[in-house]
Amino acid sequence: MRRYWLEKSAVQGDLVTIEGHTLHHIRDVCRQKLGSRFEVLTGEGRALLVEVIQMGKDFAKAKVLSDRPLAELKRPHLHLALSLPRYAKMDEIVEKSVELGVKELHPFVSDFSFVRHPQDVSAGKTQRWEKIVKAATQQTGRGDLMKVSPVRDLAHILSEFGNQNKPRWGLFAYEGEGELSFRQALSAIPREGGELEAEGEIWLFVGSEGGFSQDEVQKFANLGLKPLKFGEQILRVETACVALLSVIKYEFEV
Repeated sequence: MRRYWLEKSAVQGDLVTIEGHTLHHIRDVCRQKLGSRFEVLTGEGRALLVEVIQMGKDFAKAKVLSDRPLAELKRPHLHLALSLPRYAKMDEIVEKSVELGVKELHPFVSDFSFVRHPQDVSAGKTQRWEKIVKAATQQTGRGDLMKVSPVRDLAHILSEFGNQNKPRWGLFAYEGEGELSFRQALSAIPREGGELEAEGEIWLFVGSEGGFSQDEVQKFANLGLKPLKFGEQILRVETACVALLSVIKYEFEV
């Protein structure tokens, strides 16, 4: 069954109003019509089954028939901190991160990132990522929207990671010589019954096409984050994100 993302304000009691771009997508692209049934997601952890009861030129009305709860993301929550790659690759990573259950994506600029200054990322790019998140959420049926944080520099990202009070674990994927393997680092993370499972987070740090400078490797080391190696091959950034997130999901069943 098809699912569509709407703002909470679109739902008033048992009546749903559909307008704008969403109306165009539902009516003109997906060919939904009077009497069609589909699910509506609003970010409240529930999917509403609705039936179209009125279809106009500029709006449509649908009646809520039933609703069902959607599963929340399991702990530990996954955070992907990504040195900004080329925009086409970023679009792909945003989509796959939603599908793989990432709670929040933290893009940042670094010494070798595609963009060197946060202010060079246009509002149009961030709006595009928000649209990709919504589209991927509709496809997966997640109960929440993955948050894409504003683009910042690496120092701000590491400060945010280091100053958190909640239990969290950092995994620093590195294309050079790693002190530990990714498997060894994962085995050191507590599995069951601890704070990490109850309210914790796992942060995965991945570089862009250019990787990280030695100065940046030292900044990670200052936070106790050792460079980790993942096999003998150097992975493209989009491959690394999917592969590493998948391994983490498998290990922690999140």
